[in-house]
Amino acid sequence: MLWTLLIGGIAGWLAGKLMRGEGFGVIVDILVGVVGGWLGGWVFGKLGIHVGNGFIGSLIVALIGSVILIWLVRLIKGR
Repeated sequence: MLWTLLIGGIAGWLAGKLMRGEGFGVIVDILVGVVGGWLGGWVFGKLGIHVGNGFIGSLIVALIGSVILIWLVRLIKGR
């Protein structure tokens, strides 16, 4: 659980930096990262891509999923 929150927080913060130029705050960064990790894992699984099971692989998957999540939210909100 702590591992998931740590990776989620880092991935959410990095995605916020990449997509908006700043983070969203600790709680939202963690939520974006955790949901992004799930989304990234689903997308990578559908594409048959395996990045690895370690910290770096998990972070890459969560980061890409978080960026996709932020992009989808912006697309829906019309921003």
